[in-house]
Amino acid sequence: MVDTQWKMKPNKDKAIMLARRQLSELVCDAVNLEGINFTLPEIQTLLEGITVGGHKLADQQIALNQARAWRTLFTWLEQDEFELTAEKTCELHQVAAKNEALEWGRFRSGAVTIAGTEYMPPGAHKLPDIFESMVKKALDFRDIYDRAIFVFLSMARAQFFYDVNKRMGRFMMNGLLLNSGFPAINLPAKRQLEFNRLMLKYYDSGEQQPMNTFLRTCLDERVIKIMQEG
Repeated sequence: MVDTQWKMKPNKDKAIMLARRQLSELVCDAVNLEGINFTLPEIQTLLEGITVGGHKLADQQIALNQARAWRTLFTWLEQDEFELTAEKTCELHQVAAKNEALEWGRFRSGAVTIAGTEYMPPGAHKLPDIFESMVKKALDFRDIYDRAIFVFLSMARAQFFYDVNKRMGRFMMNGLLLNSGFPAINLPAKRQLEFNRLMLKYYDSGEQQPMNTFLRTCLDERVIKIMQEG
């Protein structure tokens, strides 16, 4: 796999190291995107094992689940156990969505809707075949960021789970990137409005290019420069 935009040289160890150093930021932005208002210092304190006052225990649990899912992903990557499979995706969902989704650790068993759009995700019985088709189509992309973003967007639109779909899509997107030696994409909470508007248009149209362009602009320029050093 190659990066055709920035011409970064793949380095798996360096890419994972950079993502690990960014863990608290990754968690903070993810939960804020879900409407859970933690500051970065609060997330850093929470990840150190100290309860933060003024927040619901359920919200703290969601943040901790997000961190545990990242750490699980890091372990898989370092042990060469990461795979884009339904089994691995469900295993990670078991961690990321525990006590949050209606069901966790398996594809949803019923229908869902997406707020703000008339688009209707596919029926539950179609999900296994849709996942396998997505995996096959992903192989058609030569550029690693095109491939990874395709997976995120496909997972978000299919809604494989009752909840934690966009977060799971980003986990698998970043798993693909890091496993290939390229840096993860973090979606900053400050760009939530732009993200939400583009996602609603994407749900309706299925056209991925505007979201692909947007997500590429979320890649930290400092990280790009570090990876370009080789």
